Amino acid sequence: PASRSCALGGQIMPIASFGQTADGREVQKIPLRSEQLTVTILTLGAVINDVRLTGVAWPLTLGSPDVAGYEGKLSSFGSFMGPVINRIKGCTAEIDGQRYTFEKHHSGNLTQHSGSTGMHRQIWSIAEHGPDYVVLTLSLSDGLGGFPGNRDITLRYDIEGASLRMTATASSDAPTPFNPANHSYWSLDPTPGYGGQKLQIAADHYSEPDAELMPTGRILPVDDSPYDFRTGRSLAGNESEFYDLNLCLSSSKAPLRPIAKLTGREGVCMEMATTECGLQLYDGGTIDGRDYPTHHGAPYGPYAAPALEAQSWPGSLAQTHFPDIILHPGAPYRQITSWTFSAKQIG
Repeated sequence: PASRSCALGGQIMPIASFGQTADGREVQKIPLRSEQLTVTILTLGAVINDVRLTGVAWPLTLGSPDVAGYEGKLSSFGSFMGPVINRIKGCTAEIDGQRYTFEKHHSGNLTQHSGSTGMHRQIWSIAEHGPDYVVLTLSLSDGLGGFPGNRDITLRYDIEGASLRMTATASSDAPTPFNPANHSYWSLDPTPGYGGQKLQIAADHYSEPDAELMPTGRILPVDDSPYDFRTGRSLAGNESEFYDLNLCLSSSKAPLRPIAKLTGREGVCMEMATTECGLQLYDGGTIDGRDYPTHHGAPYGPYAAPALEAQSWPGSLAQTHFPDIILHPGAPYRQITSWTFSAKQIG
């Protein structure tokens, strides 16, 4: 249906049409709300489209009111990306003794974000919803994008107070790579750009990247490197710094724990927690949103906001000593990632 609704304190919050894709698929937007937080989720890509904190006059994530943007150069903005986020080297991998080939990215011999059939390009179904939560489901068929297995994914977003929590589960009827992540760009100040914001990440090591930004296999300490965020550091937010790599939080999944904190110049803060063992930090240096309307009222350009992507370590299909990302029948996948916001205005 084009419109449904849920109630919060007597207020009706409609689940409504966000528009249609170029091939005629209907996209819906689902509003979630608590007293402190308002979030809009899209069925296209399970996108976190908009995040608003009570007492703060600006959006806290990059987004657009136009569905065309999410089919175009904003396709990663807020999406739940997979089945394998980031890059697969050589567009190929051996899984359970069989060699599989995946879609080649236009700019190199690698597969980027699982290609044109990735989860961010799919319309998810609304399985359940309420004033402060929504459950989305997606089925991926065996062979889609070159990946084996019929896979069923469930994604739940919950709001409690000033926290947004994402819980992802998945199962497959054949061994298959599965390493998804949310790819939101977090914008904590009134205008895009994060120069002067402070970032803290609880990571002692990082995956050394090669010239194609693929992990070399070496895990290096962050000491005396540009990637030591353990005590927090101010970001330049321009080409003088380059970030597109995995910070190693642990060697395997862990119970939900705080792993990162981003603080804006105006005092808005986002604290991130996850069960995942890696955090991909991307500086947004290639953002090009000039063709689309945005929540900020101005086009998004390079370094508009950083992305913090909780996931397993990228490159695991080529680096056998990395954490295993193969999803096996009878052993479901599960990830929890949460974002908690605060501001001086609300204490």
